[in-house]
Amino acid sequence: MQRLKPSLHPLKPLLFVHRCLHHDTHLQNAGPLCSLLSSRSVIRFAGPDTIKFLQGLLTNDVRRFGEHPDEKLNTVPTPNLPSVSVSPMYAALLTPQGRFLYDLFLYRPPRPVEKLDPRGSGPGSGSDESVELFADVDRLVLDELLQTFKRYRLRSKVEIDDVAEDFSCWQRYGGKLSEKSSVAEEPEAASVGWGAAVDHSGESASHGITPGWHWHKDPRLDCLGFRGIFPSGATPPLVEADKETDEENYLLWRLEKGVAEGSTEIPKGEAIPLEYNFVGLNAISFDKGCYVGQELIARTHHRGVIRKRLLPLKFLDNNGKEAEEKVAPGSEVLDTASGKKIGTVTTALGCLGMGVLRLDEALKASSSLIIQGKEDVKVETRRPEWSPSDWFQEHQQHSAVA
Repeated sequence: MQRLKPSLHPLKPLLFVHRCLHHDTHLQNAGPLCSLLSSRSVIRFAGPDTIKFLQGLLTNDVRRFGEHPDEKLNTVPTPNLPSVSVSPMYAALLTPQGRFLYDLFLYRPPRPVEKLDPRGSGPGSGSDESVELFADVDRLVLDELLQTFKRYRLRSKVEIDDVAEDFSCWQRYGGKLSEKSSVAEEPEAASVGWGAAVDHSGESASHGITPGWHWHKDPRLDCLGFRGIFPSGATPPLVEADKETDEENYLLWRLEKGVAEGSTEIPKGEAIPLEYNFVGLNAISFDKGCYVGQELIARTHHRGVIRKRLLPLKFLDNNGKEAEEKVAPGSEVLDTASGKKIGTVTTALGCLGMGVLRLDEALKASSSLIIQGKEDVKVETRRPEWSPSDWFQEHQQHSAVA
C-alpha cells in the first residue's frame, strides 16, 4: 500500500499533481504526456532455457516470445528497427498459495535476423537460437525479486541479471493519446528508432541504440497508452520537452482508470490477483498449464464469483467538494447504513485513490460510504470504464455517492 513519496525529479510546470483531476480536463486533454518511471527497474533473462523457465513460474503464456513476431510497426525494416515486433506481455509471479508477489512487463528485443544489417543490405547476422528477454519490475523489491528467481533457477540454463544502470522504463499516456486504439493508429510511436521513416526527431534521438528499442502499446489496456524500455541517460523519441512530466501524473492517470501497479500498490504476499483485476489486464492465461500458484487462480476463476475488486475512489467532504490529502493508504471504508467495513484503501494521492471493496455494498446506489475515523470524508466509488460488464452482473452498476 502506497503513500507516494516526493519525487526525485523536479515537477514539470505542465500539471500540478496534487490538484484533483476531472475527466474532461487536465490529463484527459493534455496528452500525450510522458514520464520516466523511477519506481521501476529492468532485469534481463538470457539463455536457452529462458522461456521454459519463466513458463513454469509466471501467470501468462511466455511461449509467445518464441513465436513469429505479431506486432506490425508499419515501417520498412531498417538496421535498427524491424517492420514487425513481438508485443510485450504483462505477467505476475505468485506465492505457491496463489497470492501476489511481483508484476513484470516482459519484452523480447528484435533478433539480428529480424532486421537489416548496419548497411541495410540484408538480414543481420547472429544466432537465432539464443533467447533474451527483458523485464520491467518494481524497483523497491528488486533485490528480493532477483533472489527469488535465482532460487527457482536450479539447473535451468538461464542467466538473470540486473541491468537497471543500462536501461530505464518510460510511459507515454494521456487522454488524446489513449483515444488511439492500436499501434497502427499511432504511427509516430510505432516508427521510432534509428532509421525510422516517420519521425525524424525520433530517428535522431534513437541513433546508436543498437537493439532498436521502441514504444509498444501497453499490454494491459489501450487507455494506458504506450510503454517502453530505453537506454538510460537519453530521452526516448517522441518525448516533447513540455510534455515530459512527473511520474505522479502517471499515478493519477492510473487512479482514474483503477489500475494498480507494483508490489507497494498490490500488497505482496497478501493480494489475490483476481481481486486486482489481473484477468482484465491481460496478465493471466488459463490455457498455459501449470505455474506457481495456479491452483487457487484457476479454481476461483472457474467458480465465477469475485466478491471484492479493486475500484477507483474519489474522496469528498461534507459539501461534496474534493477532500485533498485527507486519506492514507490502509484506511478502512465503512458503509454507514450497516456500520460494516466493506474494504480498504490501497493507494491514495490528492482526492483520488483505489481500494479493494465488497461489490455488493460499494456499488449499491443507496450506499453512503465514509473513511473510518474520518466521518467528514465521504467515499465515491465507480466501476472502471474498461471493465467487462459480466464482472458486475450481480451488482448494481452505478456509483455509490456519499
